[in-house]
Amino acid sequence: MAAAQPPSRPQLRVLTYNIHHGEAMDGAFDYERLAKVITDLDPDVVALQEVDRGTLRASGVDQPALLEALTGMTAVFGHALIYEGGEYGEALLSRWPLDQVRSYHLPFEPDQEPRTALAALVMPDNGLPEFVLVGTHLDHTSEATRLEQAQRINRVLPAAGGPPIILAGDLNARPGSRPMNELLTERWIDAIAPRSRIDYVLTRAGDPWNVSEVTIVDEQVVSDHRPVLAVLEWTGAAEASGVEPIVSTFDLR
Repeated sequence: MAAAQPPSRPQLRVLTYNIHHGEAMDGAFDYERLAKVITDLDPDVVALQEVDRGTLRASGVDQPALLEALTGMTAVFGHALIYEGGEYGEALLSRWPLDQVRSYHLPFEPDQEPRTALAALVMPDNGLPEFVLVGTHLDHTSEATRLEQAQRINRVLPAAGGPPIILAGDLNARPGSRPMNELLTERWIDAIAPRSRIDYVLTRAGDPWNVSEVTIVDEQVVSDHRPVLAVLEWTGAAEASGVEPIVSTFDLR
């Protein structure tokens, strides 16, 4: 008689993608093509950067709402700045319900673009515990500002306790730089190392994830960034219940 197979551990497919305000390298705003890049990777959650909602340059399109419709996922948006009659910032997509959505600004200098961190509590139905997904986009002009933003993130996100936390986005910082050292030293684990460039999926040190797969798609037309997918395997306790609400777990204000 064959031995019984151990139950498989639940997995989480995390995608981070800077979508260049929806404008492809061929100049087109082709949202069906963009959505296909996302859905072909079959992510559970997505952190999107450089997202427009109602701006003139995007012809007034509500990009989070349109991508929600095209991908069949739930979308939330957090604006970093008012731009051309609309908003510009971050979005999260999830195949599962999202709750306690918060968008908070990170430090920046007067001559720099404002940046934000968008957080939401994700409520899976596949045996994973509820977890917090944080999407962000650090400054592209100054390492000093990126370092301040990384320090703020480390101050406000708890190092342990509460629900697991995943931080994903365009950090505009190379491995070994001061901002990445600030994030990774005793706080976060780079789930896509050694293939990291400036787009990252970070898991909190101490949260029981194993990295089972990393995919970086060589798509050079739909955006000026590549989609980065990390498949994480949960090795902790079965689905948790009664987690603390994120508003009492961390505060980015």
